[in-house]
Amino acid sequence: MLNISHNQLNKSVDITTSKSGKRVFHAKYFSYFNRFLGAFAIFGIIILFLPWTQNITSSGQVTTLTPDQRPQTIQSPIPGRIEKWFVREGNFVSKGDTIMQISEIKSEYFDPNLVERTAQQRDAKAQSVGSYSEKVKALDRQIAALDNERNLKLEQAKNKYLQSKLKVKSDSIDFEAAKTNIRIAQSKYNRTETLEQEGFKATKDVEDARLKLQETEAKLISQENKLLASKNQVINAQVEISRVNATYADKISKAQSDKFTAQSSQFDTEAQVSKLDNEYSNYQMRNDLRFIKAPYDGYINKAIRGGVGQTFKEGEALVGIMPAQVDLAVETFVEPIDLPLLHIGEKVRVQFDGWPAIVFSGWPNVSYGTYGAKVVAVENFISSNGKFRVLLAPDEEDQKWPDAIRAGSGARTMALLEDVPIWFELWRQLNGFPPNYYQPEATAKSKEK
Repeated sequence: MLNISHNQLNKSVDITTSKSGKRVFHAKYFSYFNRFLGAFAIFGIIILFLPWTQNITSSGQVTTLTPDQRPQTIQSPIPGRIEKWFVREGNFVSKGDTIMQISEIKSEYFDPNLVERTAQQRDAKAQSVGSYSEKVKALDRQIAALDNERNLKLEQAKNKYLQSKLKVKSDSIDFEAAKTNIRIAQSKYNRTETLEQEGFKATKDVEDARLKLQETEAKLISQENKLLASKNQVINAQVEISRVNATYADKISKAQSDKFTAQSSQFDTEAQVSKLDNEYSNYQMRNDLRFIKAPYDGYINKAIRGGVGQTFKEGEALVGIMPAQVDLAVETFVEPIDLPLLHIGEKVRVQFDGWPAIVFSGWPNVSYGTYGAKVVAVENFISSNGKFRVLLAPDEEDQKWPDAIRAGSGARTMALLEDVPIWFELWRQLNGFPPNYYQPEATAKSKEK
């Protein structure tokens, strides 16, 4: 009865006379209430001194511990058209199983015998390389033969040059002898002429001496001609040596030029063979890429590009796949103010969506339905949501995580910190202070050392 109306019943009706009123409004009513308040206050004070485990609560989702175990999409590195499907959504596939077959949409790869024809071109070019190699060897032999012939010709020309020099020397000696003879003949003629004038010699003797002198002069001129001819032969021999050097240098240079041309063609053909080998390998691999295969054992999640005959570009996702064997983990996000309180290896309690749980945040030991985890990685850079990402792995010393958990399901986490009284936690919450700065014992000991 609020007694807010003008017709107040408490003044006209006495409720203390009723049976229930007698039970309530008696002399000891206030003493019972005071005892209740006192007991409640004592109980509340006792509760304030009970231990409370500080924690950092956050939300996240189930993921995998390693990146290669996470759900992914399979792409085709080449553009194509879907020709045939070999699986259905939800099917289990082993590593290497064919998921779909595609065909080419580029005209340069339409030829079904493209690999064989490329192999034939490569073999033909390889034979051409062998031909050029043999040509280089033949030119090497030709150059060696020309060099040997040049050496023989030079030896022959040098011998002729030496013979000419010796002949010049011999003719010069004869020429000097002829000079001596003419001096003797001149002296004999002069002497005969003098004796003829004195009457001791006949005119015939003078004429014989003059004839002898003329013959000697003729021999001198002849010997001089021979000497000049011998000198001319020496010059000719020198010219022959130069001509042999020039002729064979030209022939050897031409053969070397042909050799270098053949080597250049050989190297160019070898480059073409390497290019054809590369194209042959690429065409073989491209043929293998026409069959989209499973990268590992897993389950087909979703056919992103369905149907038959659809075309797609390179790198476009075709089908989603989930690994069969995964190491589950939980990724959660914490506020920047709580990041210094988390360390690698710390214990964390996890509550999974869809699993019944009774959670007491301050008393994790009496909670039910939570599972143990430990911190294995803390991101060094803030995420797009303004928080830092933390990766949690199952705790081997705690209860095993449920087998039915799947990657992508939600989870709530509680990182356990220090134990403090409840009154301290209430005071901290009212003032908006962060939890106590906390370091694991192992970290503190290592810093002291």
